[in-house]
Amino acid sequence: MNRRTFIKTTSLAGVAVTATNAAHLTSHIAHRELQLSPATGGQATNKSPLVINTWDYKQIVTETAYQTMSNGGSVLDAVEKAVMIPEADPEITSVGRGGFPDKDGKVTLDASIMDGNGNCGSVVFLEHILYPVSVARLVMEKTQHVYLAGEGALQFALQNGFAKENLLTEKAKKEYEKWLLESNDESIKKRKENHDTIGLIAMDANGNMAGACSSSGMAWKIRGRVGDSPIIGAGLYVDNEVGAATATGIGEAVIKVCGSFLIVELMRQGKSPQDACQLALERILHKQPKYKVENNFLVGFCAFNKDGEHGGFCYKKGFEYSVYKEGKFEVVKSKYLKD
Repeated sequence: MNRRTFIKTTSLAGVAVTATNAAHLTSHIAHRELQLSPATGGQATNKSPLVINTWDYKQIVTETAYQTMSNGGSVLDAVEKAVMIPEADPEITSVGRGGFPDKDGKVTLDASIMDGNGNCGSVVFLEHILYPVSVARLVMEKTQHVYLAGEGALQFALQNGFAKENLLTEKAKKEYEKWLLESNDESIKKRKENHDTIGLIAMDANGNMAGACSSSGMAWKIRGRVGDSPIIGAGLYVDNEVGAATATGIGEAVIKVCGSFLIVELMRQGKSPQDACQLALERILHKQPKYKVENNFLVGFCAFNKDGEHGGFCYKKGFEYSVYKEGKFEVVKSKYLKD
């Protein structure tokens, strides 16, 4: 159940955004019409920034967020810039460009972003846009809404300077054509790659927090399906007074218990991040015992609290989460319930 082979073998340079995408990234952030001021409400800690993300998307992802904050950037800038890296990587088949398509052969993307004061934005069922996390941030900053979906989300993105792109790579197209020949919807459940959301949460040296999620969703999904990644409180939740949490895995299971919100509320009650993640996973299995007998069922959580403690928990062995703290990068093998 470990991350895909390319994650283990690709060099740091290979995962980096290309020069063209880097220029796009820099231009996009520099030309915002609105910039949200750094979140308030965090308590000054004078500590090192903290960054956590689901899976091992290589050091460049967490390091980008960490260095952004260390160089004076906001925690929102940090999480956005970091998540844009896997969104632009054509080798990653579960996020952004290169994501496996739905049953109709269309790549549709979901993303969300949130700060520690409850400000948030999300896009669901978005097509043709390379950086959905950036569109989600603009929804948060430039509208009175939280969610924009489908054609409306695309129109909003185009009106704000984004360009339509073909996100279906040759690799993803070949896998889709192979799936069509199988003519078996059960193959959806057999793919180990069907759960690898990038969820990233961060806290700056003053205790201000933010998080972002991005995913192309379940491969070969029914057209229009939306997972937990863009759902505030399911795939992501952040509260400066308590901590932050994010999720990966079968989104439907996470949505049913408002997983990330549940973890933050358990931490509010005094639970450690580790215990809160485990309790949320156990809540899923208690409410939906059917998942215990489903092959390749996987849900994983990771979280941190305002004191900088972090933890993670997963149903099956194999989930990892990445941590960047005090200038050091580490991939943590999560505790789990079942081998």
